[in-house]
This record gives sequence, structure tokens and C-alpha cells, in this order.
Amino acid sequence: MLKRISVDHLRLGMHLHELCGSWMDHPFWRSKFVLRDPADLARIRDSGITEVWINTAKGLDVEGGVSQEQAALEVERELVVVLQAAPASPESEPPAHQPAGQSASAICNQARDKVQSLFTEARMGKAVDVDGCAPLVEAIIGSVESDPGALLSLVRLKSKDEYTYLHSVAVCALMVALARTLKLPDTEVRKLGLAGMLHDMGKARIPLPVLNKPGRLTDAEFALMRRHPQWGYDLLVEGQVDCAVTLDVCLHHHEKIDGSGYPEALADKHISLPARMGAICDVYDAVTSARAYKQAWDPGEAIRQMAQWKGHFDPVVFQAFVKTVGIYPVGTLIKLQSGRLAVVIEQGSRSLLMPRVKVFFSTKSMLPITPEIVDLGHPACQDKLLGVEAPDAWKFKNLESLWIDEILTR
Repeated sequence: MLKRISVDHLRLGMHLHELCGSWMDHPFWRSKFVLRDPADLARIRDSGITEVWINTAKGLDVEGGVSQEQAALEVERELVVVLQAAPASPESEPPAHQPAGQSASAICNQARDKVQSLFTEARMGKAVDVDGCAPLVEAIIGSVESDPGALLSLVRLKSKDEYTYLHSVAVCALMVALARTLKLPDTEVRKLGLAGMLHDMGKARIPLPVLNKPGRLTDAEFALMRRHPQWGYDLLVEGQVDCAVTLDVCLHHHEKIDGSGYPEALADKHISLPARMGAICDVYDAVTSARAYKQAWDPGEAIRQMAQWKGHFDPVVFQAFVKTVGIYPVGTLIKLQSGRLAVVIEQGSRSLLMPRVKVFFSTKSMLPITPEIVDLGHPACQDKLLGVEAPDAWKFKNLESLWIDEILTR
């Protein structure tokens, strides 16, 4: 049985199943193991993680805690709040920007190359020259407003060699999309987009063997990684970046509402709105991207996991983020009432609960079926969404091939 407990109740002999937080916030790349080393217990308690999942069938139990079923109900209540606050249909106002004829794929590649160039200059000891970022941010704004799902989905497909660069592009796009959900003015949207693109510049000062290490970081290496917000801030100041929003997000995107973040352990009202937005966008892209040492979470599962991390994110901003990417983001594996499995290819126009999906597998025959696009929000649709499925449980590979063509041809 899986149970969520406070870190304060964690003891040697317990089977640690998962830490309730992003793996960027702790040095444990492997989380499923029996706690036997007091040093490991101390590291977990010192990491800022406040809750963990234990498997009581494989280790010691403890009084109290929250079962999987209880946790699922908590998440559903969180998402109901989002649904109740969500508009019945998308707003009809025309987008303020257009993508100038460029595809989401082309914009993604250009932005990746620009970020890679900035990192290369920084590693060579040169001042960061952000000239050229503004047109790319403008193009990303246009792409997001023209077809939000396209760019936000494409940037999840990263090789380990280009993760750092495309992660910056992804956070830029997510910041822009979230800013629009929050109805922020155009000038702020541009600043937030630039902040997303430059938020991780400090990683340019981290030695590549540490940055790209495929296994568990040592305490010293993890301490080095935690210095990247301050290093990024310093690099941008040296490059004479004078955008206060960009500097703030770069320095504070790892702060948490409960004060357990870094580098300054800011809490609640002391964390700005841009930094609160950056924290959510940064984590979401990180956990939905495959890494050398960690499999990507399904987008829908990521939303449900993040909803359980109490004290990590601003709840109001997180609700807005869920509206932005959808309760069932593109790429989410779902099961339908008909017994068919499908992947989400686009958010629905009528409801966050009724996306457009591509069905491809029958759980009744346990065989693939001819792929078919189904709009769950269409009045004539007789099928319904039952819930999110874990791709690992079905051992499906390359699920992205089912939705990537739909994105590229839009």
C-alpha cells in the first residue's frame, strides 16, 4: 500500500517510493529503495521536501498519513476548483500577435539555437548578449496565441544533449501562455517571455560533467547545481540586462511559497508574481521531459502530482496554469468509457474535460485499432473520458508519434 507521509515521520526501514516534489529539488535521482543509511535520511530531511510516498508492503509503516485513494480525492477537489473557475468557452478576442508565417517547429529551432549560442558565450567567459532574443520572444508569443498546443507540445521532445536549451524555450512559451491566462498586459507578456528564455543562464557556469550527469549527484555537486540562480542573475547583470522581471525570475524561480526554496528562502508575499509563475513553468517542463536519469512524466500525471505538492506553488497561479495547459494536456494517455485508449491531441473548445483525442488501442481485445480522431466535446460524441492512464503500465513506446504529426500539420 502506498501512503503519503510527512518527512518528519520518515524512519529507517521504510520503503521510499517517491518524493513529493521535483527531482530538481533534491539529490535523489533514484527514489524507490529501502531507507537504511542515516545519511540518506538526513539528506531527504535537509532537501526541503516536506512529504514523501512510502510503500508499506515493502517496508515499515507509520500511524496516519494519506492513502492513494485519499490523495486522488484531494487532487480531484483541486481540479474541480479549476473547472468551476474556467470559462465555458474560449474568449473570442483576436490574438494581438501573429506568427509571421513561421511554423512552431521553425520558431522552436531558432530559439533553441539562440539559447545555445548564449550558453556558449557564457561558458567562454563572455558577457551575455541578449540582442536577438526580443524577435524570438515575439515569434513565440505569436505562435502560442495562434495555436497554444503546437509549440508547448513540441518543446517537450528533447534529447538529453539539447535539454538545457529547449527547456529555456519551453519555459518561455509556458510563461507567455500563463501570462495570457492571467490577462496580463502585452508589455508584461514580453518581459515574462524573455524571463523564461533566460531563467536558467546560470547553468552555463556549471561544469558539463555535473550538468549532464546521468546518475545521482553528490552533496557537493547538488550544492553546485543550487547556485545556478545566483550565477544566472550575475551573468545577466554583467551583460547589462536591465529588465527587472527577467532578473527576478532568474534569481527566484526555485523559491517556494512555504519558504523552503532557494537561494533566499523567500516565502509567500515576498515572492513576486513573475517568480511564482516561473517556478511552476520551470518544474512542469522539467518533469514532463525525459532525462538521462529519469523518465518523463505523462503531462496529465504531472498536473496531478504537482497539485499534491503543498507549499510548493502559489495555488491561485497554479490553478491558472492548469487552465493554460489543460487538465489533460496534449500527449496525455487516457481511457474512454468505450474501453479504448487514446492520447490527447488538442484541448477542447467546450470544456477542459472534453479534449480532442486520437484513439489507437482497445482494452477489450488488447490489440491496436485503426487510429481515429474523436472530439469528446462534440454534441454527437457518445464516448466519455474515464481517467488518465500511466504509459509505463501499458508499456507503450513512442506515444508522441500519435500526436506529433497532428501538431506539425496544423
